[in-house]
Amino acid sequence: MPCAVIAVGTGRYADPWHPFTATGDAVAALLRTDGWDVSIDADVDHALTVLAGADLLVVNAGDPWRSAPGDPAPLRRAEAAATRCLDDAVARGTGILALHAATATLRDYPRFREAIGGEWVEGTSWHPPIGEATVPVDDPSHPVTSGLATVTVFDELYTDVVVDPGAHVLVSHELEGRRHPLVWTREHPTRAVVCALGHDERAYASPDLQRLVRQAARWAGRAGDA
Repeated sequence: MPCAVIAVGTGRYADPWHPFTATGDAVAALLRTDGWDVSIDADVDHALTVLAGADLLVVNAGDPWRSAPGDPAPLRRAEAAATRCLDDAVARGTGILALHAATATLRDYPRFREAIGGEWVEGTSWHPPIGEATVPVDDPSHPVTSGLATVTVFDELYTDVVVDPGAHVLVSHELEGRRHPLVWTREHPTRAVVCALGHDERAYASPDLQRLVRQAARWAGRAGDA
């Protein structure tokens, strides 16, 4: 049975906009239906230290460096044990599935940014108002998007997110004549899938997103590989 750890944003990884606990539960239910042994850790830094037996790290958390005008400066720190364990997990080939706001999380851990191949950039990245959308699948031949020609979902469509040249874009949306990646993979130094969809429970009610997340977990975690 493949094993997954889901890191859910609380504390400095929480924000006012994303119900990370609810969406983390939704993802856990999808993976368990697919035969995964799933543990949920609401302490994101701690979750990085318990990956020794995990095939997959799912990150569903927000920006730890976020602050509003008048707020105290955000705490910026990487825990030594978490850094070491994350580095070791990536070197072993533990897969990563980064969901929605996870494009802006774990900023204290450079190995995470390297592994996922992209990020939300404060002051540059943005999204149109949340709503129903149907977006095309750019590569339906990939195992993550197999069986999907489009993805219909009630969600935010992240825009002007930075994606590294080595990433493989699977799903994108078009705005103002440009395409903006929503789902991509990265295979250096381990298998990672970034799915920028998944704002709240309404997004995870989409059969298309459910399928995409399940297939992304299988591919990144090498579930079923010989």
